[in-house]
Order: sequence, then structure tokens, then C-alpha cells
Amino acid sequence: MSLELLRLGDFRALRSAELVLHPRLNLITGANGSGKTTVLEAIYLLGRGRSFRNRHTEQLIRHGEPRFWLHGRTTPEPGHVIGLGCHVDTGLQARIDERSASSLAELSQAFPVQVIDPGIHRLVEDGPTQRRRWLDWAVFHVEPQFVGSWQLYMRSLKQRNAALKAGSDPKLWEVELVRQGNVLTSARQRVIAQLQPHWSAALAELDAVDASLGFYRGWGQERALDEALAVQLQKDRERGSTSVGPHRFEILLRVGGRPAREVVSRGQQKILGAAMALSMARYVAQVAGRASTLLLDDPAAELDPAHTQRLLAAVASLGGQLVVTALRPADTALGRSDAVFHVEHGGVKRV
Repeated sequence: MSLELLRLGDFRALRSAELVLHPRLNLITGANGSGKTTVLEAIYLLGRGRSFRNRHTEQLIRHGEPRFWLHGRTTPEPGHVIGLGCHVDTGLQARIDERSASSLAELSQAFPVQVIDPGIHRLVEDGPTQRRRWLDWAVFHVEPQFVGSWQLYMRSLKQRNAALKAGSDPKLWEVELVRQGNVLTSARQRVIAQLQPHWSAALAELDAVDASLGFYRGWGQERALDEALAVQLQKDRERGSTSVGPHRFEILLRVGGRPAREVVSRGQQKILGAAMALSMARYVAQVAGRASTLLLDDPAAELDPAHTQRLLAAVASLGGQLVVTALRPADTALGRSDAVFHVEHGGVKRV
């Protein structure tokens, strides 16, 4: 699946734009600060409901305007029509095929998209939230029951936390919490196990440091979830929140037995982050039969020429839709582009 059409209005510095994209290689050129990355950000937002640069969506509205809007159409048929709008007063709203989206997970199902940008090192460097989101994006695609179980789990978690804060009995909510928590954990474990060969292949392709891909499920291996909740009950009462469970799940990247972020350089972190994106794209394409659109922003940033060439070769081998930014067409080293766009003066034109 690929994005065939992107329209936008009042999104960051871009007043308006329309891009008819090719299903293979698309190049976005322009001077630094012209808005090349903004185009990628708009595409990413259509498939994720959030930016890869800014967690405050309302800050993406063009200065002085009340709202931004995005419109996208995917292909091949039957594709999807996706619309997003964000108003300063009412926040983000999303529609898929003329109906309101019930969750951001629906956007991921309608338009699978991933990004490799200069901030990809945050997958390694930052806390568990980014890595958990990275994993769950794939689980959404290959485990159909995951979204529903996640929603039920989070509802039960919210009710248990409210009971803990109020000093009432939290056990009323634990049966559903445990049931759905076990479903979530089993699904995540299956995906991590199936992902391992893709992870090893990506590390080899990118000449990355040898890093293991493991996990902490959110509570100790020695107990079942209901037992762990009982052991932590008094501490949870004192804190007013639930300290164990799948919401504490974490991906563990280790090099020589130590957390990768403690022992590798920023450049190596970026390579590992790129390996995470590549391995996940290949896994979802193989298991779910859905090729992702890959956004590649400034691929040479913080990488030496040899690793840049390896990254570009790996990206080219994916075979799906690519949208790449560069100062000039000659800077991509990906061969002849199928569609080229130039960003300047708050707009985008096809070259």
C-alpha cells in the first residue's frame, strides 16, 4: 500500500500543497528550513495521528491560523481516503473513508508508514515509550485482537488506578485487567520471537554493532500477573497507581549485556534505530502482506559515507514506496527518482 495523493493546508510553514506521489521513489528537494521535513511529517501524521518531531499536535498549525488540515488517498484499490484536522480549540480529529476514526490504531491499519530521520537514535536513547510504540505498531498489523484487548486493558487499568486513589477495593477491576493483560503480553512475545531473523539480517546489512533484542514484560518472570498485582497491592495503594502489567512492558536493546544507550555512540544509536525500522518494515510486509511507505529524512546526518551507503542500499531493497528528502536531486544516491518535488516559499511544486 502506498500514498497516492497528499493535500495539506496551513501545516507548519506550508500554506497549501498538493502532491501526486509515485508508488516507488519520491524525492523532496529544497533549501534547509524550506519545509522538506514538513512534507514527511504530514505524510507520517496521516498514518500515525502524531508527529515524529513534536508531540503537541496543535503546534503544527501555521502561525496565525486557527487550524491545519490534511487529506490523503492510498492505493492500490480499494484504497482509503484519510482526513485529519487540528483546531486550536478542539484538537485533532481524524476520518477514514468519511467516518470518524475511533482510535489512532485505525490510521495505522489504513496507511502503514515508518520514518528514518536524524532523530531515529531516540528509539535507542530514550525511555521505553518510543520502543513500546515501535513494537505495538507491528502487533496491530499481525495480531487482529490486539487493539480491542489494549482498549479493554487500558479501561480496566484506569478504573483500578481510580480505585487505588480513592482507597476502595481495586480487585473489582483485576479480572479483566489480568485477562486482557495476558492476551497483550502473549501477542507481543510472539511478534518479538518472529522478528528475530529480520533483526539479525538488518544488523548485518547496516554493519551495526551486535545488539540483542529482548523484552521485560512489565512484571517478573517468577509470578503470574494476578500474583504480581497482589504482591504489589500495598505499594500501589501508596502510589495511587498500578506498578506492574503490560503498560510497563519494555523492549531491551543490549550490547555485551549492557543497555545499548550506555555503550554506543550517537551514530551507532542511529544505525540501531534504522535497523529497528527496517526489520519491522520487512516483518510486517512478510507476515501481514502489507508493505509500508518509508520516509527517509536527511539519511547522511551523523553517519559516515560507508554506513550511509549501506542504509540506502537496504532501504532500496525494501521495494515499497519511498519518500526521501535532499538538498539537491544528486544527493540521494538512490538512482533516478520517479517523482521530484521542490519546496520553497511556503509551497510545493513538482519538478
